Amino acid sequence: MNVRLLSVTKPVIDIEGHELTPEGLIAYCARVSSPQQENPDYEHLLRYCIRNRHWSIFEMADMTVEITTSRAISPQILRHKSFCFQEFSQRYARVQAFETIEPRRQDTKNRQNSISDLDQETLDWFSKTQDEIIKDASKAYDEALDKGIAKECARMLLPLSTQTRLYMKGSVRSWIHYLEVRLDKGTQKEHRDIAQAILVIFRQEFPAVAKALDW
Repeated sequence: MNVRLLSVTKPVIDIEGHELTPEGLIAYCARVSSPQQENPDYEHLLRYCIRNRHWSIFEMADMTVEITTSRAISPQILRHKSFCFQEFSQRYARVQAFETIEPRRQDTKNRQNSISDLDQETLDWFSKTQDEIIKDASKAYDEALDKGIAKECARMLLPLSTQTRLYMKGSVRSWIHYLEVRLDKGTQKEHRDIAQAILVIFRQEFPAVAKALDW
């Protein structure tokens, strides 16, 4: 798993010639009806809007991240319909890598939860089995391509551990919602790790918003 910032709304210049950060732009747009639109002090305003659920202003700035994960996790990410996505296509490009995980025990009381308390013998079995499946699938996939079988067909031989890469673009409003949902313990650990990495980026790019959200 890997997450990195690809782009964020660029600083802009207001009509008074002041440079606006992405957060400053959000505040500037929020004050469209105010005689003090150029007020550089916006932390209180952003906190007020969040507290009173005035979410529309947070659509004025965007952030795009690059996510490297498995085909098991990417469908969970793609479910967030308010974002725009571009994903690595196995129809056009040859698969290069796979991801492995350490297994967890199924929680019998909560099917959305898993518990990290499996014995070492089971952990070793799962690790060995993952390696064997990846080896066998990779061999079959390569043989299929060597036989002239199209990539869009050969990919059917690959497991969900196949690595993919996608770009995820959304407004600050969308990122707030995504992080509120995917940082929750009900999210699969591998996806929650991605959300944690995105949170680090979000805090750097939108510090006042993160502070207002107690992030």
